[in-house]
Amino acid sequence: MVVTVSELYGKRILTLGGKMLGDVKGVMLNLDNGEVSHLLLDDMNKLSRSQNLRNDFIKSSVAFKRVRKISETIVVSENEKEKP
Repeated sequence: MVVTVSELYGKRILTLGGKMLGDVKGVMLNLDNGEVSHLLLDDMNKLSRSQNLRNDFIKSSVAFKRVRKISETIVVSENEKEKP
């Protein structure tokens, strides 16, 4: 699957079961391997000011490995442990 990072911004993220998680407000890249690592549901500037950054990051992001389909919306697996 090849898309530009800019195409991801603003897309709604839904689980396979239809639960709406939010809209993409940021993208985290792994510069070591050149891949997207997470989609952010909250602004990174807001997250970076958090007193509880680790927990807020977990609540406000979706691991890109969960992505199953990208079209008008982004469909992701139900949870982190679910394999493709």
